[in-house]
Amino acid sequence: MRPLIVDLGREYRGGQHQALLLLQGLRERGHTPELLAVRDSELASRAKEIGAPVHVSGPRWRRLAAALQIRKLVRQRRIDLVHANEPHALTSAWVARAHRFVPIVVSRRIALPLSKSLFSLARYRSAARVVAVSHFVERSVIHSRLPSDRVSVIYDGVKIPAEISEVQREGARAQLGIARRILCIGNVAAFVPEKGHAILLAAFAKLRGQFPECVLLLRGEGPELASLQSLARKLHVADAVKFLPSSIDIEIIFAATDVFAFPSHEEPLGSALLAAMAYGLPVVAIARGGIPEVVEDGKDGLLVKDLDPETFSAALARLVEHPDESSRLGRAARVTAVARFSADQMVNETLRQYEPLLTRDC
Repeated sequence: MRPLIVDLGREYRGGQHQALLLLQGLRERGHTPELLAVRDSELASRAKEIGAPVHVSGPRWRRLAAALQIRKLVRQRRIDLVHANEPHALTSAWVARAHRFVPIVVSRRIALPLSKSLFSLARYRSAARVVAVSHFVERSVIHSRLPSDRVSVIYDGVKIPAEISEVQREGARAQLGIARRILCIGNVAAFVPEKGHAILLAAFAKLRGQFPECVLLLRGEGPELASLQSLARKLHVADAVKFLPSSIDIEIIFAATDVFAFPSHEEPLGSALLAAMAYGLPVVAIARGGIPEVVEDGKDGLLVKDLDPETFSAALARLVEHPDESSRLGRAARVTAVARFSADQMVNETLRQYEPLLTRDC
């Protein structure tokens, strides 16, 4: 099978990581996927490192440049399917009229409903299959009047790591300058409003009133960074909050963390949440979007119903005060990740969506 995976994102976030996992998984299964990405992007670099063929478009006019490349590849019959991993990629495939030559699959991992413009709907209606990352997203797609029989759900996947050892934990804490006795709350997310960092900072400030010796790790980048740093100072917790760049390996964050806090309130699914669970971390999250499809309250994590810092802080405090429960939820979270959200499952499910499209006229 020769799919072309197209992702024109300039940054490397959850969607780009899923594209890389899919490329790698397809190659491991004997297929020959290729990637079209933005020149000098991290996704393009990582794909080259695993040996995948990579086509690139310039960062300026990237959608038009990508459309020309897609058109050339499909006309040469070098590929037999286009998988648009994000909306810009779908625009390029649609402009290239790729759907007249090969099936188009498009991933939908955005919580917002589809635009009602004729242009937007035409792009999605050209796809033979729309893959939503959760049933929450699936409902929004179908509500936008796309045929339900063309919409499927494939959960994002994560590589299942080895369990964190005490040596790794001590090494991670030493690297981040955190003493062994200190309670560590961790979060990994882009600094954008919907990720809920303001809620988390307010909740952490309340938690510090009960447990003065605790720190908050925030790893990410984004437009809200300066305002969040200002909020930390206003809440008098700036000395206990570490804003870490995305260059810090996510494994370091997880190894150092005691409890993973995920206050995102418009989340289609939550790649970082899945990764934290795979590492066996107890999680506290908000029961909105696709999150309740991942975490079952009291079974493999704690869910908070309201966008309320005090309630979120109480959930964090519950895990601090009851280490046995925290350990149980962490173990259960890892079991859930292995059973339902592994990268292998994501790749296998994607292949199951590809196969019928290549055995019929589209």
